[in-house]
Amino acid sequence: MRFIIMHKTNPSWEAGATATPELVARVGGLISDLAKAGALLAGEGLRPSSEGVRVTFSEGQRTVVKGPLDGGNELPAGFSILRAASRGDVVEWVSRQAEALGDGEVDVRPVTEPWDIGLVPAPAEVTTRRYMALRKATDATEAGAAPGPAQRAKLSRLIQETAAAGLHLTTETMRPSGRGRRYKSSQAGVSYFDGPFVESKELLGGYVIVSASSLEDVDRWARRYIEAVGAHEVDVRELEG
Repeated sequence: MRFIIMHKTNPSWEAGATATPELVARVGGLISDLAKAGALLAGEGLRPSSEGVRVTFSEGQRTVVKGPLDGGNELPAGFSILRAASRGDVVEWVSRQAEALGDGEVDVRPVTEPWDIGLVPAPAEVTTRRYMALRKATDATEAGAAPGPAQRAKLSRLIQETAAAGLHLTTETMRPSGRGRRYKSSQAGVSYFDGPFVESKELLGGYVIVSASSLEDVDRWARRYIEAVGAHEVDVRELEG
C-alpha cells in the first residue's frame, strides 16, 4: 500500500523564508532513513502560494486567481506533477482535466527545486520547471465516488498525450479522508485522530509518499515527519493503486 504524509505551510514559508541548515539536516535524515528502509517512493516541497494560481471551474466557466492564496477548502483529493515552460501551460492542462472530471478547484504552484533554496546552482540549460496541480476534495470524492468510464477514458487520453510530450510526470489520487489520519503537534507532544477530516484552512507545504502495510505502519514515519519539518499538523492519506 502507498500513503502520502503531508504538512501545511505557515506564514514564514509563505513569506519566502529559506530552509535553515538545521531543517535541511532533519529532513535529510528522515529521507535517508526512509530510503534505507525501502519505504520512500517520492517527496516534494512547494513554493509560496504567491508564485501560484487558483483555478476554479463552475458550470463551464473558468476563473483564475493569482496568488498569494487564502486558505479555503484545502482538503485535497489528488494531484498531478507537470513539467512546463510556464504556469499558463499548466492552467491549460488542468482546464483539459476539468473537461474530464467536471467542476472543481485546483491550485497550481511550483515545486521547490534544490536551486530554489540554494543547495546547488540553477542549471543553465533548464528552461522548464515542475508544478503541482492540486485538486481539492468534493462531497463526491469524500464519499469515494470514482469517475465514470467515459471520464476515465478522457483523462487517460490526456495523460498519455501529455506524458509523451514530457508535460505530464505523475498523477496521484487520494482515497477519502475517512481512511486517513491527522497528527497534531503541541507542547504535550504528538497526538492523532482518525478521519474523516473537516476542511483544513491551511495550504499544503510539502509531502512524502511512503510504502507501508497499513495506516498503523505509517505511524512511526508520520511522527518523524511532523518533527522533522517542524509542522503543527500533518495528514496521512491512503493513495489509490
